[in-house]
Amino acid sequence: MRIERARYEAELAERRYEAVDPANRLIAATLETRWNDALQRLHDLEAELAAFEHKTMRAVTAEQKRQILALAQNFPRLWSAPTTTARDRKRILRLLVRDITVTRGPEPKIVRLHVRWQGGETEILPLRLPQNRAEAIRYPEAFVARIRGLSIDHLDGDIVALLRAEGQRSATGKPFTVGAIRWIRYKHRISAPKPPAGSLSVRQVGERYGVSLWVVHYWIARGIISPTRSRPKGPYAITIDAALDQRLRTWIAKSGHLHPTPPTLTA
Repeated sequence: MRIERARYEAELAERRYEAVDPANRLIAATLETRWNDALQRLHDLEAELAAFEHKTMRAVTAEQKRQILALAQNFPRLWSAPTTTARDRKRILRLLVRDITVTRGPEPKIVRLHVRWQGGETEILPLRLPQNRAEAIRYPEAFVARIRGLSIDHLDGDIVALLRAEGQRSATGKPFTVGAIRWIRYKHRISAPKPPAGSLSVRQVGERYGVSLWVVHYWIARGIISPTRSRPKGPYAITIDAALDQRLRTWIAKSGHLHPTPPTLTA
């Protein structure tokens, strides 16, 4: 760290000397002296470090060298040992790694770590970035396609029962609910199951028999008509066979307050 600081001060002194006006000889001479002093301090520290490293290397015995090599060969055990603290791991990294450069590649959510080891070797490690919240709860396309296929002839409750029977969970890790299926259909514009073929809506039944909507709802409440719904509070799908049709027409004919209006004919 002292060497890095001295190198920075030497480079700063050089930039200041180069930026001064040569005509101002007094200031130029002062800055040149400071530059030379900074370079001398840097050289002294580098020489001190070289002497220290040389002395240290000479002090290492054969047994110490053997222990160091054995430790390097069993590095995973040292790293994961319970006696190795986080501070020790940081010191180990400083001894092994010179620097790390992070770059982004063409793939989304992938970065590459260019590790330069102290021995001079380099290694590139790909790293996948964690997903954000929106991506984490996003359903895969295959699952959305399955919901789209099931929605053709399955109600939301039936889809929930099927998924729960398979042990599947929602994107948040909770069991599927009718609300979750509705959200998926809304998010991906998946239509609800179509009414059965030949079924009529409440308005179509009223127009067919020339009665008001209130009368149709009265028939539903009294159980005369048994409609179906694709979802709670959804529109009614009413199927009328020949027997029910005759019953409704007889009801209207005998009623004293129902006056059916003839259907409008169009060309």
